[in-house]
Amino acid sequence: MRIDAATPPGRDRAVDALRACAILGVVLGHWLVTALVADGTALRAASPLGHMPWLAPVSWVFQTLAVFFLVGGHVATKGLASARARGTSYGAWLRARLARLFGPVAAVLGVWTVAAAGLLLTGASFVTVHTVVKLALSPLWFLLVFAALTAATPLLTRLNPLWPLAVVLHVDLVRFGLGGPAWLGWVNLGAGWLVPYTLGAAWTRGELERPRAGWVLLAGGAVATALLVACAGYPASMVGVPGAAVSNLNPPTLAAVTFGVAQCGLALLLRERLRRALRRPVPWAAVALVNLSAMTLFLWHQTAMMATTATALAAGRLPGLHTVPDGTAWVAARLLWLPVFALALAVCWAAFHGFEQRRARRARTAGPSRVVRVGRASDSAAGEAVRRA
Repeated sequence: MRIDAATPPGRDRAVDALRACAILGVVLGHWLVTALVADGTALRAASPLGHMPWLAPVSWVFQTLAVFFLVGGHVATKGLASARARGTSYGAWLRARLARLFGPVAAVLGVWTVAAAGLLLTGASFVTVHTVVKLALSPLWFLLVFAALTAATPLLTRLNPLWPLAVVLHVDLVRFGLGGPAWLGWVNLGAGWLVPYTLGAAWTRGELERPRAGWVLLAGGAVATALLVACAGYPASMVGVPGAAVSNLNPPTLAAVTFGVAQCGLALLLRERLRRALRRPVPWAAVALVNLSAMTLFLWHQTAMMATTATALAAGRLPGLHTVPDGTAWVAARLLWLPVFALALAVCWAAFHGFEQRRARRARTAGPSRVVRVGRASDSAAGEAVRRA
């Protein structure tokens, strides 16, 4: 109740809800499609999608990065306009945003530097150390791309999303259709995520308020993705699969971008329903709490999974945790491990969420730019209510 009472009446709670859904989607998606297989004395990464391609729809539900960038573009362009109206310089605005974004990263890097050194000194194989460190730090690529787009926000506020979409299209035509070099695909790392980011800017400009816009994005993106998968040979999975010749996500392909466009359309269509649902105090409190620790959850969820896996290895190779993800029995067992992963993440949250809160307090600025920000959902008053509850 105190969180609800502390929330400004004009706050768009749908933005916070979309961010929370995106965060939880990424967390659950990684927990479901990432496996660490005990192979002798080493751990290697595997994916159930490689053994069971029919599970590809799981990636459609939980690959929610486009929603991150949609909300991020909306937040950044709205926040920059508010900062300018208050007389805040671009440099001050950018420093505050990057501090909130990268502040909690120091704890992750510090812990894993010590952990990697400790593993090597105690005789762990290089394969094991490389596997776990790569998984633990994999969320950082998102922050680097997001930081670059945030820094470029003044140049992107009026950019039509069709321009970066055209870049992705031409990169894929050269790369896959004309036999171009594989490295060319990394151009899409910026251009691909620029599409939902600029859709967020269009949202700020008021160009996506009508339901028709959401339906056009949803239908157009879904049809384009289906055609690319069915007729152009793109993978059905919207996440990378170890050993696959092509990954839709690393780097992003045209199929991943059109799929993200469809996700953005669905997110826009859900805004009004989310606003109505979050008028109730309990759902709003849950959304606010997730957003308040968004960066902590995002940065530590892989560590929580790996800590569980390593600790349980003392009991032998356990189904759904250390075994090859090659059947429905593994899927059933993995679902039973999800509450354990959540408990481990709660321990990480208790240990490290203070880094996020301290950075948030230092970077806090007055005015409406506080209403929606990547990495936290609450404005000053609501955030204080959460901390006192």
